[in-house]
Amino acid sequence: MSEPQDRRAAVTGIGVVAPNGISTDTFWKATHEGLSVLDRVTREGCEHLPLKVAGEVRAFEAADTIEERFLVQTDRFTHYAMAAADFALADARLGPADTAESPYSIGVVTAAGSGGGEFGQRELQRLWGKGSRFVGPYQSIAWFYAASTGQVSIRRGFKGPCSVVASDEAGGLDALAHAARAVRRGTDAIVAGSTEAPLAPYSVVCQLGYEELSRESDPARAYRPFTEAACGFVPAEGGAMLVVEAAAAARERGGDIRAFVAGHGATFTGAARWAESRAGLAQAIRQALAEAECAPEEVDVVFADALGVPAADRAEALAITDALGAHGTRVPVTAPKTGTGRGYCAAPVLDTAAAVLAMEHGLIPPTPNVHDVCHDLDLVTGRARAAEARTALILSRGLMGSNSALVLRHAAGR
Repeated sequence: MSEPQDRRAAVTGIGVVAPNGISTDTFWKATHEGLSVLDRVTREGCEHLPLKVAGEVRAFEAADTIEERFLVQTDRFTHYAMAAADFALADARLGPADTAESPYSIGVVTAAGSGGGEFGQRELQRLWGKGSRFVGPYQSIAWFYAASTGQVSIRRGFKGPCSVVASDEAGGLDALAHAARAVRRGTDAIVAGSTEAPLAPYSVVCQLGYEELSRESDPARAYRPFTEAACGFVPAEGGAMLVVEAAAAARERGGDIRAFVAGHGATFTGAARWAESRAGLAQAIRQALAEAECAPEEVDVVFADALGVPAADRAEALAITDALGAHGTRVPVTAPKTGTGRGYCAAPVLDTAAAVLAMEHGLIPPTPNVHDVCHDLDLVTGRARAAEARTALILSRGLMGSNSALVLRHAAGR
């Protein structure tokens, strides 16, 4: 690819493997219809554990899209990443012919919180049950949180900047920001995003240490942020990958620009210090708006972090009004993840995909299972709301204290 002049970071492809859809189209249909797919945990070995409800990806067969030689080396979370990357590249119409002459022009950036727990547990059980000779050679890499970046880049032959972001759940947004900055510095395209698979028994036991994890057994009540009945969050698997590309490079090869990654901000306020996260998240929002050269009143929709913990929900609601002023109480806010679960690093990437689709379709998706909002927010509930959204703000916080905000602009701009 030639060196273009317009280095704005554009989203040109979206690939989704989520509890509510194994394609962007099915994901969007379920999301804008407000469908909740939260249900009882069915993963083998998890039946007796206190976690009762989750967002599982149930209609995914890795062997349908991924070669056997990669399947045996990788965990479920990387299977999701490879499939989502395939979908995103196909959506962007970015094929081998576009990269063969310049493999160093495309890189990969992912984020992960749980890594390959299922693969790691299986191999450790073989170690202690049968002995070291029965442990596969890929145990050393398949569990690692950087495995998805490595395998996507190897499988596709991408030799540009490759990295993994480790910054809590907020890492999903930070990975997209990292991709955007790589594009602005000269890389033509980055495949970026996050997928997670935290529903193996070992992974679930680790999560049970989180006080914020919902133990509610009723799927309709298990994850209800911004309400008086909020009792924590429900975990989920799956995620999304995006193609982030230099705008001029995309135009040169005939690709479609779906949105621009316009601004990003990140702060850190400490583990479970939800009152302090108010100031940290507000500062991240201000940073993102400043980088995007976006006034607070230009924000048309906010995709909330929506932890489902009363203190955290209050801090987020206040952070939005702190950063956006009076507009913060009027701007539509949504949290479609209440219908699929909060997939750690993958959750804000799915929100980003939903935000691009919301701007394209002129529909703000609702917040499933939430009705009695107890904060001063214009939370979209019940059904999707028609709106001409040109600027979206996506928020994310991690249980360990990371805060992140991302600003997207519609391809038509303002």
